[in-house]
Amino acid sequence: MYSVNIIIGSQMGSAEYVGEQLAEQLISQGITTEVHDQPDFSQIDQANTIWLLCTSTYGAGDYPENLLPFINDLNQVDDLKGLKFSVIGLGDTSYDTYNLAGRNLEQLLISKGAECTAPRLELNILDEELPEDTALAWLPEWIEINNLKTQ
Repeated sequence: MYSVNIIIGSQMGSAEYVGEQLAEQLISQGITTEVHDQPDFSQIDQANTIWLLCTSTYGAGDYPENLLPFINDLNQVDDLKGLKFSVIGLGDTSYDTYNLAGRNLEQLLISKGAECTAPRLELNILDEELPEDTALAWLPEWIEINNLKTQ
């Protein structure tokens, strides 16, 4: 059984809140889950786990500040074959850089050989529904796709 590592990139707290809500739901279903709100690449398991990266886009399409050291370390790695991951991006569709950090992060991981296990979820903070509610509604399908159902 895979565990889930939720890796958060959040500048103003929205992505952090979404990640925490997802973690609570996963844990309540008996799925081993760890949240990394100050992610340190060297401290996050890569075996028998699925990374669920939840990041907002900051400024002109940039990564949030708390994610920059993680991205820097990720850029130094040559081979992430065997790593499974999915991305949730939070953004504002009034910007032309909508969800660029999530999109770039997904491409970076794929370029290193990691396997994206589910289509990227893009959350628009301008939607009437709260981002965490949309993410929680998406979660059961993600759990099924990744075969995380508990007995």
